[in-house]
Amino acid sequence: MAGRYNSKSSTTPPQLPPLRDDQAAIVTHPAQTKTIAMGRRWGKTYMAGVYALTVADYGGAVAWVVPIYKNARAPWRFAEQMIAPVAGRLRMNRTERVIEFPSGGRLSIYSADNDVALRGEAFDLVIVDEAAQVREETYTDVLMPTLADRDGRMVLISTPKGRNWFWREWLRGRSGEHGCASWTAPSAANPMPTIRRAAEMARERVSERTYRQEWLAEFIEDGGSVFRNIAANMVAPLDVTPEQHAGHHLVMGCDWGRENDFSTQCVGCVTCRQEVARDRFNQLDYHFQVGRITAMARRWGVVSILTELNSMGQVTFEMLQRQGLPVVGFTTTAQTKPPLIENMALAFERGEWAWQADNVWTAELEAYERTVSATTGRSSYSAPAGGHDDCVICRALMLWQATNYTPLLF
Repeated sequence: MAGRYNSKSSTTPPQLPPLRDDQAAIVTHPAQTKTIAMGRRWGKTYMAGVYALTVADYGGAVAWVVPIYKNARAPWRFAEQMIAPVAGRLRMNRTERVIEFPSGGRLSIYSADNDVALRGEAFDLVIVDEAAQVREETYTDVLMPTLADRDGRMVLISTPKGRNWFWREWLRGRSGEHGCASWTAPSAANPMPTIRRAAEMARERVSERTYRQEWLAEFIEDGGSVFRNIAANMVAPLDVTPEQHAGHHLVMGCDWGRENDFSTQCVGCVTCRQEVARDRFNQLDYHFQVGRITAMARRWGVVSILTELNSMGQVTFEMLQRQGLPVVGFTTTAQTKPPLIENMALAFERGEWAWQADNVWTAELEAYERTVSATTGRSSYSAPAGGHDDCVICRALMLWQATNYTPLLF
C-alpha cells in the first residue's frame, strides 16, 4: 500500500488493525480504479478507513468522500479512534475534518453534496463511500479530475442501488478493461457471527428484492412493479361475516381522501391471515366518513385501527379518538413509506395472506410502481401519473398493524 509514497511510515501502521484477507487483496490490487459492491455490514467503511489512513501516513493526499454531510460522522469517528494513540504528533482540524501527518500526507473527509470544496484539489487516492448514492456528475466532473495531477487511484465502495453509474463502473471492472477491477460479496462474507445472524434475520423480514440488493449485493433492475403473485393471493371469501370471526384478532387500516382521491378502509383477521372487509368512497363530509368507518370498526370488533395522519388525516384521527375507537396514527414520509410498502410486498411474495378479489383494488396493486432516484439511489413507491394508490396504502396500513400491533392501554 505504501510503495507509491514515502518509503517509511511516520506514525500510524502499528496502531491500525489488520485487514481480513479478502479486504487486503482488494487494497493491494494494482488496478487504478476499483469498484467494490458489497452487502450491508461487509466491512466497507472499516476497509476504507484503514486504507485511507495508511496511504496518508505514507505521505499521500487522500480524500474520503461520503454522499451527504451527516454521513461524514462515521468515517471521522473511525479516523479519530484509530489515530488516538499518536494524535499528539498530528495536526487535526475537526471543523474541516482534516488530519495532517508528519510525512506530509493528509486525510480529508468531504461530502459529495458540497462538491465545490473538492474542485481544484489534487489527490493520490479518492475513496467514495456509498458511491451509488453520489451523483454521476459529481463523480465524472469533480472527483475524477482531482486524480490527474498525481496519477491517483479511485476506489468506489457501495451497496448496490439499482443499475446506475456505479453499476456501469462495476461492469467495466468485470469486463477486464485495463486499469479497472471489480469485486462483489454478500454480507455473510463478513465472518463475524453477529453479521451472519443479521443477514439471516433479514432474509425472513424483508422482500426478496431488498434482500438481494442490500444483503446479497446484487444489482437489481430499476423501477418496475412492486407486487408479485397478485392473482394467487386473491383467494379470500367475499361473503364472510363477523360471526365467522368471533373471538378472532381483527385490525383495520384507513387511508383518507375527499375529492379526487378516495377514502379507503379494510379489515383483516390476524388469526386467519385474511382480508375480511373493504370499503372505498369519496366526496363525503368528514363526519360521514368517520361515521362509516366507526360503523365498520364496531361491526367487526377490531382491536386496533392504523390511520394515516397526512393531510386531513389528523382531523379525522382526532374524531375517531373521540368516538372511543382504538386508533393509532401513521405519518407517511419518504422514510416511513418504503418499509410500509415492502412489508406488504413481502407478504405477497410469500403468499402469507389471502386477499379479497376486486377489479379496482387489484388494478391499483398491479399498477403500483417502484422508482430509484438517480441522485440518491433510494427507492420510492407510488401510483403511476394520474392513478390512485388509496387501496394500496389502506391494505398496507392494515397489514402493518397486523404485523406490529401491541394492545393500547387506556
